[in-house]
Amino acid sequence: MTSAGCVFCSIITGDVPADVVLETDELLAFLDQRPVFKGHVLLVPREHVVTLPDLPAGLRDPFLAAAQRIATAVVDELGAQGSFVAINNTVSQSVPHLHLHVVPRTKGDGLRGFFWPRQKYADGERAAYAERLRDALA
Repeated sequence: MTSAGCVFCSIITGDVPADVVLETDELLAFLDQRPVFKGHVLLVPREHVVTLPDLPAGLRDPFLAAAQRIATAVVDELGAQGSFVAINNTVSQSVPHLHLHVVPRTKGDGLRGFFWPRQKYADGERAAYAERLRDALA
């Protein structure tokens, strides 16, 4: 099912052109039009899903398997030394349709890990965060 007004759904239906690199019954991967580095790929489910928590269980394995294949291809075929793989959920998500970025990386390419400043925990605060998350995941 697609969503009207969603640019990724329009790419999936063929109404908006894209440079497709991988296509399955469930997924589509295409080059980002404004890449961090050349060969930057976006992987999307064909079904309109907004965030990773919304991804149906049946799509989890195919989605991750495709991400693995793409991450391998940018190294094997584009000469990258590795890749940066990321998903934004809501915050910094430029298109409200789940998409996974695979960005080819080489040492010294200028991209520095995460794009935001790091924080420090106060004494005992890290353990409290860990406990809250363990409780939520139990």
